Amino acid sequence: MKSPSGSFRPVGTQRVCVVLLTVITLASAAFAQISSGEKAKVKGTITSRTGDLVKIQDEKSGSPVVVKITDDTKVIRDKSKVAFKRHEDMDVTAMVPGLTIKVEGVGNAANQLEASKITFSPDAFAIEVAQQQEINANKAAAAGAQTTANQGVAAAGAAQSSANQAQTTADAAGTVATAAGTVAMMNAGAIETVNKRVSDLDDYKTVAEAVIYYPSGKYTLDDAAKADLDKLVALTSSTDGYLIEIAGYASKTGTKEFNQQLSEDRASAVANYLRNNGNIPMRRIVAPAGYGATHPDAENTDPQGRELNRRVDVKLIVNKGLQGTM
Repeated sequence: MKSPSGSFRPVGTQRVCVVLLTVITLASAAFAQISSGEKAKVKGTITSRTGDLVKIQDEKSGSPVVVKITDDTKVIRDKSKVAFKRHEDMDVTAMVPGLTIKVEGVGNAANQLEASKITFSPDAFAIEVAQQQEINANKAAAAGAQTTANQGVAAAGAAQSSANQAQTTADAAGTVATAAGTVAMMNAGAIETVNKRVSDLDDYKTVAEAVIYYPSGKYTLDDAAKADLDKLVALTSSTDGYLIEIAGYASKTGTKEFNQQLSEDRASAVANYLRNNGNIPMRRIVAPAGYGATHPDAENTDPQGRELNRRVDVKLIVNKGLQGTM
């Protein structure tokens, strides 16, 4: 790969010790109790993740359930109409907060549901995303309309000398408010909520990160990139409950479709290297996704900026709230 060279940076202390204790044993009555050896099926939305553990909110009881993913867990993607751009053998990496899953398994000694099978639907996830977009849009539209209405009241007060003028101003304010709401809805519709990276969430702390850069149109790893990834892998042995987030990007050179596919190929290349060479279980990798030309690190108007945007961000992260929440 060409300049700029890749980079690796530990963030804060390199060792992260997480004491699970009563958290793991689920002694709290707030969690659903699953006896050792008990077969169970649950359906719920993922609320948090740490290492091999996934916490979901059970749809029936409303209680949180801790699900343990193992090497033997089968993760199955339902057939869907929504394009879910992820390799079949990486479906376990889709276990991110917000996804609704169905779990079958048996209780273990820690009262966790040790999953034998997990099923999820990209269609259901897409609907949830769309609903959240609509909620956000409505909030933005309401806030914009209120601001415009307030402006209209002020304008009406200033126009006391002419009732007709005040009425005209109020009518105009109403028109602008409607337009503001429409624009807010359009903007919200353009926002891809799925592009919200896990590491952006307040619940997670970045322990270390590596940035891998690529020549234009390429997604293979060179020796420098592999060395940076090896450094990150070395930290996993001293980081309890770690997860690895992989986000691929492209510059704006080429079509939107090409850049999307290229960014996904770059993310997949890193995920496969970590699995095959770093012996990182795929269940410890969250959403190795391509984000096209979004989240640029620099302007795309010059060669230097485009070099910085042809990259994959790889982050070693841990859940801040492990003590008392998982």
